[in-house]
Amino acid sequence: MGDTARKRRPVKSGYFTVPADPAEAPKLLGTRCDDCGEYFFPKRAVCAKCLSENTAEAEIGPSGTLYSYTFVHFPLFGSTKMEHVGYGVGQVDLPEGPRVQTPLAGKQEDFRVGMPLVAELEPIREDGDTDVVILRFRPAEAGGAR
Repeated sequence: MGDTARKRRPVKSGYFTVPADPAEAPKLLGTRCDDCGEYFFPKRAVCAKCLSENTAEAEIGPSGTLYSYTFVHFPLFGSTKMEHVGYGVGQVDLPEGPRVQTPLAGKQEDFRVGMPLVAELEPIREDGDTDVVILRFRPAEAGGAR
């Protein structure tokens, strides 16, 4: 018997996409200023750079570069998966401009400042036949840091 993909929904809507194809990377949902071209995450009604109200929703990512990170040695808040004994939190520079803070996927030794990362979704709990997911970043290359 083949596995049937479970339905997925974000832990909170409006912050990232949940692609229908589980192999496709999610993107952050932000804003782009139509006057100066600046991108923001999370969404903004007014551009923080030029103060224009001429903004539009934009998908950002899914790749980025690790600016800084730390590891928290407690279970991820809201997760019912008890094997989580800690998790990484990183500041990720996105090519469009914003620096975002998100959970990291992997072990502490998998990361180094300046490495390329890619977004993915992680189920943190089940809700009937649906996985509730968060967005996190993992090393873009298999094996992490060298």
